Amino acid sequence: MLRSATTLASQRWAAPSPASVSFRLCCSRPSRPLYEGALASIKRARSFHTLSPSTVVVSSPIRISPRSFPPPLSSRTGFIRFASTTPPPIPKKSRTLRFFYRSFALTGFFVLTLGGLVVLFFIYDATTYNEHSDFKDVPVSETALAPRRGGPKNLPVVNCHLDDDDCPEKEKLKDKPRLVILGGGWGSVALLKTLNPEDYHVTVISPVNYFVFTPMLPSATVGTVELRSLVEPLRAIMSRLKGHFLQASAEDVEFSEKLVEISQINSRGEKQNFYVPYDKLVIGVGSTTNPHGVKGLENCHFLKTVEDARGIRKQVLQNLEEACLPTTSDTERRRLLSFVVSGGGPTGVEVAAELYDMLNEDLSRFFPKLLRNEVSVHVIQSRGHILNTYDEALSRYAEERFAHDQVEVLTNSRVKEVQADKILFTQKNEHGETVTKELPMGFCLWSTGVSQTDFCKRISDKLEVQTNKHALETDTHLRLCGAPLGDVYAIGDCSTVQNNVADHLLTFLRTLAWEKGKDPEKMHVSFAEWRQVASRVKKRFPQASDHLRRLDRLFEEYDKDRSGTLDFGELHELLRQIDSKLTSLPATGQRAHQQGTYLGRKFNKLARAAPGLRANEVDYGDLDDAVYRAFSYRHLGSLAYIGNAAVFDINGLSFGGGLLAVYLWRSVYFAQSVSLRTRILLAMDWTKRTLFGRDLMHF
Repeated sequence: MLRSATTLASQRWAAPSPASVSFRLCCSRPSRPLYEGALASIKRARSFHTLSPSTVVVSSPIRISPRSFPPPLSSRTGFIRFASTTPPPIPKKSRTLRFFYRSFALTGFFVLTLGGLVVLFFIYDATTYNEHSDFKDVPVSETALAPRRGGPKNLPVVNCHLDDDDCPEKEKLKDKPRLVILGGGWGSVALLKTLNPEDYHVTVISPVNYFVFTPMLPSATVGTVELRSLVEPLRAIMSRLKGHFLQASAEDVEFSEKLVEISQINSRGEKQNFYVPYDKLVIGVGSTTNPHGVKGLENCHFLKTVEDARGIRKQVLQNLEEACLPTTSDTERRRLLSFVVSGGGPTGVEVAAELYDMLNEDLSRFFPKLLRNEVSVHVIQSRGHILNTYDEALSRYAEERFAHDQVEVLTNSRVKEVQADKILFTQKNEHGETVTKELPMGFCLWSTGVSQTDFCKRISDKLEVQTNKHALETDTHLRLCGAPLGDVYAIGDCSTVQNNVADHLLTFLRTLAWEKGKDPEKMHVSFAEWRQVASRVKKRFPQASDHLRRLDRLFEEYDKDRSGTLDFGELHELLRQIDSKLTSLPATGQRAHQQGTYLGRKFNKLARAAPGLRANEVDYGDLDDAVYRAFSYRHLGSLAYIGNAAVFDINGLSFGGGLLAVYLWRSVYFAQSVSLRTRILLAMDWTKRTLFGRDLMHF
């Protein structure tokens, strides 16, 4: 029997579940009273709960669906429409409004982050100021305050330093082996960065208290970067080792007594000499510019130090200012604006390129335009091409780039004399005759190779085996030839590694001869024995490995009598030919850095092996060879800046280009910079040049 929907709803409305309630009449066409009662029940349910989008369920066997209701009273043809309980959709914002909303949100986030970083910076900056000075008694050895005298010249001997007792870490190092490093260049800094702390009592002696990033010095001569961006304090570099620094110059070495003679100028301008003892001595004093016997080099500038770069910058800007004076004649103006670079190597080419960039980009902005029309840059090169150590294609590319920039390149030319206002040089004409020419100049840079310092010459004169007139000779373990074995080492531009493979032939054959009971000079070497000899040669002279790859061809070529063996003479001739193919290592920062790193690693191994050697009372023999391999130089490539362009010669891959190559060139030097401080300063200098131009002031 059909019951009223209102009655059922009133009976079972005790706990409705509006999330799943639906009324549907069992009859197909409910009457109007039933419809109105159901509608009233639904309205009451809505007053208590929020309905789901579809229906409302009541505990009743009768279900009423909106589709079962009759049409509303006001319409005879339509049906009633129930309002959905789903929240109305939020109207979408326009793309423009979304863009501005997100932009303002990102900007706000960036401003808040930047503000937070600024606040943190000032908080950190506040912690760097120390308002409370705590003075206390400092322990200092009497020997450090009043050094005893000794040595061949009866000079003060620095056995103790003033800061030996400053902290417990330094006190522990007083009994460690004394490692003295002369010079603060590429090799010395690489050695300091590689050494393990607590292994050596380190003392660095250098005329200046900073390291110079020399590859960027040409950029500093014209204000592209600042000089302070290229230097790093040596005390900061060696602080990790708790070492000591003495700003002085090396004068001589007493090998027998293990003393280095040092000199410095006191406050009264007097020169004072003293000794510094060592257990191991590393010579890394660098080199000087090679004069090549040319007269008048006092009228030239050099580029090896910070003072040199500062002097070049001052001279260039002074010439520009004098050329602007109304009293300067046309001839004098052209002479002042004639810039000559003698030497077509990387340094000379980069200086010429930097000069051109400054004159082309900044001169016309701040100086009379007449100066730009009368400026001339010249490069004098004794060889057939500039950058002659690079790939020939790169040399031609650099010459074409200079020709485009109106930088004159004078090849096959040799400087004869440098006068105050002109430079004399010889050059072959079209008939092959040598003629002398002159070139007016207001500035001349001399960059033509390296030569020995006076200190290295004195060391070389003391050792009879030192026959090289340009550098100190070392063996493949970088030990100074003629000095006591394992005491003195030489790295960097001041040294060269011997390539005398043939002179060590007896050493290579001695083991084989001892096994066979024969005289090394009379034995015949078979192919199997030749392989053993070649293995020893590669180990002793790693640079010869490239020339000992096809042992079978070498054996067949030098077996003159076709006996299947090599006698002493044939083997000596073979090794002598290998000697002739070996070249000296380049005098670059790259080579010095690799040598310093090599020495640091070897010294670390020697320090670890020292306890075992002392326990076994081993204090003689070739300890370097026993604990570490010989030095092997690996050329990583060369690069040069040529004026808004750069060239690269890396392991056979040669390429050059415009601004993209310049950015790559900068990235390489940025990564090689010695510290985070110098990297930040370099980035700031490049940014400053972009925004404001080069700094055209001199002090």
